[in-house]
Amino acid sequence: MPSHHSPLLQFYLEIKDCQKCALGKTRTNFVFGVGNEQADVMFVGEAPGRDEDLKGEPFVGRAGQLLNKLLSHIHLKRRDVYIANILKCRPPNNRDPLPEEVVQCIPYLKTQIEMI
Repeated sequence: MPSHHSPLLQFYLEIKDCQKCALGKTRTNFVFGVGNEQADVMFVGEAPGRDEDLKGEPFVGRAGQLLNKLLSHIHLKRRDVYIANILKCRPPNNRDPLPEEVVQCIPYLKTQIEMI
């Protein structure tokens, strides 16, 4: 979750209850994004998986372990970068996002990118 009183926190509060598509009804957590809000580097995944949905944070499962290894190879830590997904809710059975889901979520990601 973004830090207190940041523009990202305000944006998160505006969109965290999104129900623009059916995924809003089946998610456990809205997976917004984490990391350095002034980062020069941003990693964007496709959509949250099971672990991310349960924790409410992107890249915490196997993909997160791989990302941590990659970051260490380029001498960065998670706190140095910002991490988000295109979709903020998990598709059932980890299926690929549907085009209409991407259309609904991509404006959120674009705003995050602009704010970072």
